[in-house]
Amino acid sequence: MSLFLLILIVGAAAGFLATRFMRVQTDVPTTIALGMAGAAVSWFVLRLIAKIAGSGLMFIGAVLGAMALIWIWKTYISR
Repeated sequence: MSLFLLILIVGAAAGFLATRFMRVQTDVPTTIALGMAGAAVSWFVLRLIAKIAGSGLMFIGAVLGAMALIWIWKTYISR
C-alpha cells in the first residue's frame, strides 16, 4: 500500500508541475493520471535507452578487447 501511495504522490506532483509548465488547467484526478502515465512512459523510454546504450558499450568493449588481443599477438607471439 505504501508503494501505491508513493506513486500517487509523485504522480500528483509530476502532473501538477507538467500542467503548470504546459499552461493547461485540469482537475485533480486528471492531473494525477497524467503524472502517473508520464512516469510510466518515461520509465519505459529510459529503460529502453539504457538497454540500447548498454549494447553499444558492449560492442565498443568487444572491439577494444579484440584490438588488445591483436596487439599482444603481433607484439609477442608472431615473432
